[in-house]
Amino acid sequence: MATINDNYLKLPGSYLFAEIARRVAAYKEANPDADIIRLGIGDVTQPLPQVCIEAMHKAVDDQAKAETFHGYGPEQGYSFLTEAIIKNNYTDRGIEIAPDEIFVSDGSKSDCGNIQEIFGTANKVAITDPVYPVYLDTNVMAGRTGTLQEDGHFEGVVYLPCTAENNFAPSLPTEKVDMIYLCCPNNPTGTTLSRAELTKWVNYAKENDAVILFDAAYAAYITEDDVPRSIYEIPGAKDVAIEFRSFSKTAGFTGTRCGYTIVPKTVTGRAADGSRVPFNKLWNRRHTTKFNGTAYIVQRGAAAIYTEEGQKQVKELVSYYMENARIIREGLKAVGIKAYGGVNAPYIWLKTPDNMSSWDFFDKLLHEVNIVGTPGAGFGPCGEGYFRLTAFGSRENTERAVARFAKLKF
Repeated sequence: MATINDNYLKLPGSYLFAEIARRVAAYKEANPDADIIRLGIGDVTQPLPQVCIEAMHKAVDDQAKAETFHGYGPEQGYSFLTEAIIKNNYTDRGIEIAPDEIFVSDGSKSDCGNIQEIFGTANKVAITDPVYPVYLDTNVMAGRTGTLQEDGHFEGVVYLPCTAENNFAPSLPTEKVDMIYLCCPNNPTGTTLSRAELTKWVNYAKENDAVILFDAAYAAYITEDDVPRSIYEIPGAKDVAIEFRSFSKTAGFTGTRCGYTIVPKTVTGRAADGSRVPFNKLWNRRHTTKFNGTAYIVQRGAAAIYTEEGQKQVKELVSYYMENARIIREGLKAVGIKAYGGVNAPYIWLKTPDNMSSWDFFDKLLHEVNIVGTPGAGFGPCGEGYFRLTAFGSRENTERAVARFAKLKF
């Protein structure tokens, strides 16, 4: 008889966003005329930059002629894209990344989830709380944790609380850990870590032989100078950090799918015989075994954002969403709701009024003013009492949603 991976049974009944979709569908079925504004899932709404569209159209034409046709490409990514990434996101910022340290993929969510495969199951994992669910759930699936406890925490995981009381900046662990997940700018809180704070984490990782798994998917939204765009801006980080980047929110590729991961050859782990092994070697083996490369057409579209015109169009797109964030943040403030984030990230993290639970606030928003957001409890126990809104809606819907907040009754 075929047996199952019992670790999957440790997970809660449904994925956070699946539960949101279920509740919205039930409400919509009962209220078919409801005008629902969705500010929950972080999906973009504006078209791809025109330079990307043009580049992909040309790439489609390439596929129509034998002399320019592309079949299987290099699993790590075409050089026209990897070279553009390295120059614009690293070399121009004084960071040296070698061509064989970058791996193009179908998105950073996949990489953030799959990266744990190259780590031993005995590693102690540290995550922030609240946290992007993929970091935690994939480690549960791998068997790196115990069972879910009554307080909402998984046994065997080191949780790093991030609340208003500590300005959403996690404290260093009080015990030794091996794998540290950090997201900056943060999803869901929309907050960031300063250069000094991030330096503390790099130093901790070096002192404790740990590896930082650094999700920088929202780096393009950073506006403040003291917030690093890459963890490799911190001295020593190339010895202890793996970085994930994405085109999803930067250039609207949520449906087009493209991202990349940087795995420096200087980041190593210990084998059973005590020898040091570069994680780059392991990730390359995993990547080439399980992945046939991101589509040529998509990579051409991604490369176009690094042209002069592409950079201009991407900045306009980011500015559009950040203006939405400003509108939401100031709108909440005007009706007396405390909100965080929305300065270096397209997320607003609000404190639910009157100590209301986050799922009760979800239902209140949906039923009273037909707005969908994301309950903070879905991101971890420390997310209880908070709520996430995204700035990825249209300008019209963002303004309409803010106007509706004024109609809430408390």
